[in-house]
Amino acid sequence: MESLPAKKTKEISVLGFDFGTKRIGVASGQSITNKANALHAISAKDGIPDWTALDDLVAQWQPDVFVVGLPYNMDDTESELLRRARKFGNRLNGRYAKPCFGIDERLSSFEARGQLMRGESKAQLDCLAAQLILETWLNCFAEKFPNES
Repeated sequence: MESLPAKKTKEISVLGFDFGTKRIGVASGQSITNKANALHAISAKDGIPDWTALDDLVAQWQPDVFVVGLPYNMDDTESELLRRARKFGNRLNGRYAKPCFGIDERLSSFEARGQLMRGESKAQLDCLAAQLILETWLNCFAEKFPNES
């Protein structure tokens, strides 16, 4: 899975995902401001998302591309969860015919935990992690394509 597009043809809107086997955090963002907003978590059963809920999100937000966080191990090896996240990204691409990019998301959930208030739910944690993943990707996108339109 590629991390960034080869070229920029326009400003883009993006849905970003923090993949999990029980929940998938979702965030929306766009390349004009490089900011993302946490949306909500989609339920999943053993990593298989609620496709109806995902269809509704895609219809509502009409993203140009998708970004999926890839949970590499700290020693750069691939985990089973990373392989499943990549498979989820491939399914997004196949189902919606939109490009899907992956980005290293090591420690995003740890960082999200540090930003949450005590008592917030695991679903809120997943959504904040998706937001952090997407903002990281948007910053990489902006660095690769400075001042292009």
